[in-house]
Amino acid sequence: MKYREVVIFNGDKYTVPQNIQRIDHLATHGWQLRYGGTKLFSDHTSDGSGAAASLEAATKELLKRIAKLPAPSRLQQKPNHNKSSDLPVGISGPIVRQRRGGRVRDCSLAVLLPRYGQPARRVNVYIGTENTYTVERFQEALSKAVEMRQQAVAAYEAATTKAMRAAGRELKAALR
Repeated sequence: MKYREVVIFNGDKYTVPQNIQRIDHLATHGWQLRYGGTKLFSDHTSDGSGAAASLEAATKELLKRIAKLPAPSRLQQKPNHNKSSDLPVGISGPIVRQRRGGRVRDCSLAVLLPRYGQPARRVNVYIGTENTYTVERFQEALSKAVEMRQQAVAAYEAATTKAMRAAGRELKAALR
C-alpha cells in the first residue's frame, strides 16, 4: 500500500496510507476515508491534538472496508462523449485494412483487454473480408469482443481486489 507524509496545520507530521485524506477547513479538522464511500473522522479538537487518534480510527475503518469490499475500479465505465460509434468501452472498429500483397480488404474489431500490473493487451476479432462481411458476422464478432472484454475486466477487478487485500494485511501487520 502506498503511503505519504502529511504535515497538518499545527506542524505535526503523519504517515498516511492511500485512501485517507486530511481535511483542515475553518472549524473542521479530521481525516476523511475515501474507500467504498466517504467518512470523516474528526479530531474533536481545534488545535490538532486529536489527529493521531482520528487517523488511527480512520485506518482501522479502512482495513475493515478493504477486507469486505471490492477494490474500486479505475477502468473507464462509459464511452467518451466524443466517441463516434455506439460500441462499448474498450472496443473499436470495424477496422478495414488491406494486407501487403493481398487483393481483398478485411475487417476486424479492436478489443482492449486490461491486465492488472501490466500494460493492456490489444486483440483483433476478425469479422470478414469485403466479400464475406455481413451484419450477422459483425454481430457475432461484436458478441465475442464484448465477452472477451467482460472476462478481462472481471479478471482485472479480481486481481485489483486481491492486491488491495494483501496490502491491507501488510498494513494491519505493520500497525501491530
